Amino acid sequence: MAQDLIRYDLLAQDALRGVVRTVLADAARSGLPGEHHFFIAFETNAPGVRVSNRLREQYPEEMTVVLQHQYWDLEVTETGFTVSLSFNGVPEKLVVPFAAIKGFFDPSVQFGLQFEPVTQEQEEGEAEQQPTSGVAEFEAAEAGETVDADAPSPEGEESEADKSAEVVSLDAFRKKS
Repeated sequence: MAQDLIRYDLLAQDALRGVVRTVLADAARSGLPGEHHFFIAFETNAPGVRVSNRLREQYPEEMTVVLQHQYWDLEVTETGFTVSLSFNGVPEKLVVPFAAIKGFFDPSVQFGLQFEPVTQEQEEGEAEQQPTSGVAEFEAAEAGETVDADAPSPEGEESEADKSAEVVSLDAFRKKS
């Protein structure tokens, strides 16, 4: 078999990450429609990911967040997204490049995507094709922003039961063999 010099696998992954980008951008602009909500799994140690030391210690390799009722300040760029969530009553701002996402799932319609991690070699190959990898631009665009610990959720007042974000494993939603 001939060597794939076009790298269709990488092109397909990038196109599917574009689906996530579009869906998150729509949610940032208009909120989540109907019963839609998202489980997003990402590598916490990937380049460009910013989470607090507390969360990094708790989730050293991978973390899954749920965007449903308890999120605010969702911002989406070409290369990633930022979102503020509450973990055990403590507001946290997460910065996640799309390249760090391992999975995306919308349980309301049983739609899910899984991604292969972007390797250093792939990033270098993409950097040859593009002027920058996007991570530095994403970090620069996000520099200087702060999390307002008193910022209310866009949904209004929080109930006691809703004071923390939910971190779950995507394995619970995968089809059993």
